[in-house]
Amino acid sequence: MQTIDLRGVSCPTNFVKAKLALEELENGTVAQIFLDDGEPVKNVPRSLKADGHKLLGLKQTEEGHYILELEKVEE
Repeated sequence: MQTIDLRGVSCPTNFVKAKLALEELENGTVAQIFLDDGEPVKNVPRSLKADGHKLLGLKQTEEGHYILELEKVEE
C-alpha cells in the first residue's frame, strides 16, 4: 500500500500533488492519502472520484487528520 502525506498542503495544491503521485502507481494499487480537516477532506476525495478512482474509505484519526483510502483506476 502506498502512502501519500498531504497534511499541511492547501487546496488546490493537495489535489494536484495527489494526482501526480497516483500517476506513478500501477493500476489497481491501493493508496492511503493523509489529508487535513476542512477544505482538503471535502474537495480531494470528490475530485479523485471524479477522475475515476475508486474510493475505499475515509476515516478520521485521533490526531484530527483524515486518511483517504482509494484504489488507482487508469484514466
